[in-house]
Amino acid sequence: MAASSTNVQSAADQNGAVPGEPAKQDENSRRGNWGNQIEFVLTSVGYAVGLGNVWRFPYLCYRNGGGAFMLPYFIMLVFCGIPLFFLELSFGQFASQGCLGVWKISPMFKGVGYGMMVVSTYIGIYYNVVICIAFYYFFMSMTDVLPWTYCNNPWNTPACVGVMDAANRTFANATSGLAAVAVEGVSAVVNRTKRTSPSEEYWKHYVLNISDDIGNFGEVRLPILGCLALSWVVVFLCLIKGVKSSGKVVYFTATFPYLVLTILFIRGVTLDGAVNGIKYYLTPQWEKVLDAKVWGDAASQIFYSLGCAWGGLITMASYNKFHNNCFRDSIIISITNCATSVYAGFVIFSILGFMAHTLNVPVSEVADHGPGLAFVAYPEALTLLPVSPLWSILFFFMLILLGLGTQFCLLETLTTAIVDEIGTDWIIKNKPIVTLGVAIIGFCLGVPLTTQAGIYWLLLMDNYAASFSLVLISCIMCICVMYIYGHRNYFKDVEMMLGFPPPLFFRICWRFISPLIISFILIFTVIQYKPITYNDYVYPGWSLGIGFCMAMSSVVCIPIYALYRISRSPGTTFRERLRNACKADPKWGPALREHRVGRYAPMVSGAEDGLEVLPLKEKEETKEKEELKEEEEARERKEDVCLTIQQGSNGSTATQNTPNPAVA
Repeated sequence: MAASSTNVQSAADQNGAVPGEPAKQDENSRRGNWGNQIEFVLTSVGYAVGLGNVWRFPYLCYRNGGGAFMLPYFIMLVFCGIPLFFLELSFGQFASQGCLGVWKISPMFKGVGYGMMVVSTYIGIYYNVVICIAFYYFFMSMTDVLPWTYCNNPWNTPACVGVMDAANRTFANATSGLAAVAVEGVSAVVNRTKRTSPSEEYWKHYVLNISDDIGNFGEVRLPILGCLALSWVVVFLCLIKGVKSSGKVVYFTATFPYLVLTILFIRGVTLDGAVNGIKYYLTPQWEKVLDAKVWGDAASQIFYSLGCAWGGLITMASYNKFHNNCFRDSIIISITNCATSVYAGFVIFSILGFMAHTLNVPVSEVADHGPGLAFVAYPEALTLLPVSPLWSILFFFMLILLGLGTQFCLLETLTTAIVDEIGTDWIIKNKPIVTLGVAIIGFCLGVPLTTQAGIYWLLLMDNYAASFSLVLISCIMCICVMYIYGHRNYFKDVEMMLGFPPPLFFRICWRFISPLIISFILIFTVIQYKPITYNDYVYPGWSLGIGFCMAMSSVVCIPIYALYRISRSPGTTFRERLRNACKADPKWGPALREHRVGRYAPMVSGAEDGLEVLPLKEKEETKEKEELKEEEEARERKEDVCLTIQQGSNGSTATQNTPNPAVA
């Protein structure tokens, strides 16, 4: 029984279990694994499919040639999106480490992992503020009449003219024989350049109570602060047990938005004018395909919407079982993400087409993107629907779930990186405490974004904290894996993990095509740069300086850590130190002992050159040791037999030499 317990404990130790914990069914008991592969796919879909799919893609599509935009969009998906997605998934799954631990592949580039953490921190701070505003609109929709329907509220200004107000006035004038005057009046009040809508004034003057300058913080908006606390509590509770709890939550958070999208789609396409909105969304303008800006927008949207270089994909894949087919997963998740963007476009523009038809204005005048679409244009369109509070509740609930799916992965990325980096048994057992600490810090850092100047800072972070820095991080990651570590080594790693090498197309993309496209995105981002504005507000120079500092804070981690690593590496010359800093760490490779085969077999103790022992050599040495041990045992047994024979032939000797048990 004792021997059996020892064997079980030994197996647990080899599997990475924390001493003293009960045995688990996970392949990696120390870190844990997904409950099943569906949980990983749904979590990754929830991570990739976020608010940008709803409020950015449709806008880019109709601004860049409608259906013609689909051509460069899907080309970029095939040559850049899916290959980079597969690269990050295979990277994290092979090492079973987060965005810091994987850089044992080339320790000098660990700064890339720190850069990913900085980016995820920025995004996690302001992303949850967007979610909390969606929470606020969700609660405010639980009324008989949406509060942004009419202009008879204390926060409205004389310039406010509501759609429903205009419609009522038109009806009254028409019944009194003043139809011509009514039409002229409606044309004036619905022109967005000559009026402010009640939804816009509700957003600016009531929800945000926006100040006149980014430096004028004013007061904290307590309702928004309360919703921010609620958002962080929800995220923490869903991640309290890491992927074990979040993996169960995503069954709902990753699938229910599609149900809501479908409900809104069915309702939208049955409305008058919906066809015009969809035509405007999809009508191809083929001449724009030759415009470099269209290709730049397509590449950028693919890159940002898939969540590459955030560290989340590496982290989520690190909880996979070692031999999971992440190649299949990368294709499924990438295509699902892009199909969701296209589908969301139908939903958005069917409603906006109805709004344009009702107001008798072009679709372009009611179309918007970003927060303007989510909290101004679309809420105004919802007021035109029968039972508008119901549709508003569904829409904002969908936004909440889309945001939470991404926020789960952002928080888990930071928590996993911290836990893996420290790596003690205590911190692994008490991971919920780390998660709570990260959530509390995230809440505190988000408080300034709930002030009257909060929207200015939110947009500043959105435009600078996660823009060209992501592109640069991804480009350096490709160069490191393919050229510093070596493409042949990495292809062998993938083959050892999946049972087959990466397809030829992916090998070509990883080495040549994807880095070129990433470089193109970087150049395009720099050339197309324009100082950020918010409506008519122009950001002051000092705020733009802060924005650039946020952008550079993630990139600067790379050279700083590289110099630190070089200085700590052995060698008498800079060249030797550089070579040693780039060399893969001996601990690089599969996390579990049973997977460390081939060139990842255990190394010779005390080897100075770091050469790895081939399995055959190790096996021969082990066999020699066993043979020597067996020969020694056989020799001892032979001596015992001879001694026994001698004692048997001389009884007195046996009696004298045999101790008395009773005396003893």
